Amino acid sequence: MKAEAIKLDGKKAGAVELDDAIFGLEPRADILHRVVRWQRAKAQAGTHSTLGKSDVSYSTKKIYRQKGTGGARHGSRKAPIFRHGGVYKGPQPRSHAHDLTKKFRALGLKHALSAKAKAGELVIIDAAVMDEVKTSALAKQVASLGWKRALIIDGASVNEGFARAARNLENLDILPSMGANVYDILRSDTLVLTKAAVEALEARLK
Repeated sequence: MKAEAIKLDGKKAGAVELDDAIFGLEPRADILHRVVRWQRAKAQAGTHSTLGKSDVSYSTKKIYRQKGTGGARHGSRKAPIFRHGGVYKGPQPRSHAHDLTKKFRALGLKHALSAKAKAGELVIIDAAVMDEVKTSALAKQVASLGWKRALIIDGASVNEGFARAARNLENLDILPSMGANVYDILRSDTLVLTKAAVEALEARLK
């Protein structure tokens, strides 16, 4: 499939041939869902922690005598039923990450790119480079192009000046081609690929 490329000022920059095996698939929600779950689980800190019965600080002395009080029999105020007692089987620090094969992750990325192409939310630009490295100038260009929340994916590396100009723009994210991932692609309103990014992604996913 062919896609028209533009420059940052909105002028045409020729056409780009996109691989149908990467940009022309019928997007499947179940594949995208599994990859996003894998990404978010891997990113989860897992630092949640509670104190168990053996961890709380309290006297180990028996609360009251075993018989004759008319109340239930208790030996420790650390029991979970008491205030300030330990938590029974509470959360402990652990990793939430689970396995997902490389082939499936690559398939998810293909479906994410195809989903953006099918929805008409894929834009190809000539290059992410600016003559005047200024945030205000880039903000005007982004506004004129109508990008609300855009993700720009460049080639092997991002132009330093362009990255510096975009750093303070809340609605603009920039990644190198190796940083392209399903979650960031799907949460953006507009996916912007440079010609170098298209080549790098096709080489990565073939």
